Amino acid sequence: QFWKLPVRQSTGPLSTEACHLMQTCVPQSYFVSDYDPTIEDSYTKICTVDGKETRLDILDTAGQEEFGAMREQYMRSGEGFLLVFALNDRGSYHEVQKFHTQVLRVKDRDDFPIVLVGNKADLEQQRVISREDAQAFASDNGIHYMESSAKNRYNVDESFLELVKIIRRFQEMESTPPAAHHTGKQKSGGCPCVLL
Repeated sequence: QFWKLPVRQSTGPLSTEACHLMQTCVPQSYFVSDYDPTIEDSYTKICTVDGKETRLDILDTAGQEEFGAMREQYMRSGEGFLLVFALNDRGSYHEVQKFHTQVLRVKDRDDFPIVLVGNKADLEQQRVISREDAQAFASDNGIHYMESSAKNRYNVDESFLELVKIIRRFQEMESTPPAAHHTGKQKSGGCPCVLL
C-alpha cells in the first residue's frame, strides 16, 4: 500500500511543529530546535501496521498564507492528514482548526481521515491548550486526538500509525456497498471510491 499524507501545520514560525514531528518520525536521530520553514519537505516511511506493510509518502507543507493554492492542491491529493499544533501556542491551535475546515471543504465531505496532534507535550509548564479543550474539539468533529513530544519521541510514530489505521477503516467503509435498499440487482461499471 502507498499513501500520500500531507502534514498540515500552522503558519510562519509555528510550522516547526510538523517539522519536528516529521524529523523524529523518519529515520533521523536528531531534534532540530531552530527550524527555517520551507515550502515543503517530503519523506518516505515504511511501516507495518496490523501485519500489513505500508509505504507512506509524507509531505510536510509550509503553512504560510501565500501558499494557499498549493495547500489546497496537497489537500486534494492527500489520503489522510495530521493536523499538528503546539500545546504552548494558542495561535497554532486556531490555525489547525481552520485547516480542518479547509480539508473538509476541499474534499467536499463531512468526514475524512484526520488526526489532531498537540505537540510539545514535554513543555507542560508552558501549556496554554488543555487536553480537555483539544479533546473536545476533536470529539465534536469526529477526529482522533493525541499529544506528542518530538523532542522526547513521545507518541511520534504512534501518531502516524494511528492515522494509517484510520485511513484503512475509512477505505474499507468507502469500498463496502450499502446493504440498505438492496434490490437484487447490481450496477455494472461501479467501483469503490479511489483515494489518490
